[in-house]
Amino acid sequence: MTSPSSKNPNSEQISREKRRSEQLRANLARRKQQLRSRRSGAADDRDEGITAAEQTSSDTPTSDS
Repeated sequence: MTSPSSKNPNSEQISREKRRSEQLRANLARRKQQLRSRRSGAADDRDEGITAAEQTSSDTPTSDS
């Protein structure tokens, strides 16, 4: 015989699955937006982006050898 908990998941398991599905949807939306911005050539608006690409020519060190 199967246990009754396998047929009727408890509220903790349901809320965990709901949270997980919401996080997956949010992640998918972020990835889609990132892909769209890359296709259009726009800069990525994340704070943790590469700052070296934003340096001007006066900021770059010159080789004086």
